[in-house]
Amino acid sequence: MMRTLDRYVAREFLRLFILFVLAAPMLFIIGDWTDNVGRYSERGLTMGDLLLGYLYQMPLFISWSMPIAALIATVFTVSNMARHSELAAAKAGGVSFFRLLLPLPLLGVLFTVLGLALTEIVPVTTRMKAEVMREKPKSQPTRSSFVYRGRDGTVYQVRRLDPQTNAISGLVMEQEGDPPHRPHVHLTAEHARFSADSGWTIGSGFLRRYTGPESESTWRFRTARVRGFDDEPEKLLAIPREPEEMRYAELGEFIEAQRRSGGNPLELMVEQAQKIAIPCATLIIVLFGMPLANAAARGSAAYGIGIALGITIFYMLFFRVAGAAGASGAMNPVLAAWIPNLVFLVAAGFLWTRVRT
Repeated sequence: MMRTLDRYVAREFLRLFILFVLAAPMLFIIGDWTDNVGRYSERGLTMGDLLLGYLYQMPLFISWSMPIAALIATVFTVSNMARHSELAAAKAGGVSFFRLLLPLPLLGVLFTVLGLALTEIVPVTTRMKAEVMREKPKSQPTRSSFVYRGRDGTVYQVRRLDPQTNAISGLVMEQEGDPPHRPHVHLTAEHARFSADSGWTIGSGFLRRYTGPESESTWRFRTARVRGFDDEPEKLLAIPREPEEMRYAELGEFIEAQRRSGGNPLELMVEQAQKIAIPCATLIIVLFGMPLANAAARGSAAYGIGIALGITIFYMLFFRVAGAAGASGAMNPVLAAWIPNLVFLVAAGFLWTRVRT
């Protein structure tokens, strides 16, 4: 009997969940089309280009929709079962509330894993969408007079970096040592140029090595390469790509590069943490929605819709406000990404204590 009940509960949930996950992207597409139809026309995009571009955006739209779809599907599945006395009948037959609805958190785990997988797929499809829809990359201005710290602790002072030519004008490098075991190294160069094949090539400068108070060696060079100085110009600029275009690990590399080049990585740290927090919200919202729907089951279907929409709006506002607090430094970035989930998890625990099983 339990297998039959499990299949029934899972089927009711999946029917609503899949319906909303497939319908919600249409709202995103309509909104994007309304805002950008003029720009798309100026680029000369055909209807085929637009359809393909929106197809590439479907993984992103689906990942956005999953937590909301989980809430709506949970609320309507549980409230409908309560309204039709199915919960009461199951309890009379010795089946507890949690056991009856066990398929819902199990499906929540499944969709959380799927959401985590989508976070690695979305950057690839987002870049493909940008190519199809002929989106121009953001112009990258030059950066002047900044300090960059390499992975080994070496400090680089850059007078001017031009991303258009991948060139640096005026470079000073300081590498702390521990004489006499490891010498201090000081390098000055007039210019440096980056290539994808060979990295940075430094030109026209002097290299000094200090091995003691009165021991110094100086060399003049035309070209040289410095081990550890290998980050691309865009990382030195501390101007990242859109977070949707970077995987979790790529975001981590950009955060580290920004930190070493004197930039402010707080917003990126929030975005990186959200790549895990948002998929996990699907499971947490299922756990929250189950007792909530049971408590609100006496109301009408319209009441259930109002509850689901109200909580959805609250969650999205909370998510944005917490993210802004993390990006501004008012809150720890990781905590800012996770605090909406933590609040909903605590609320779920409170609601579960009031459920009559």
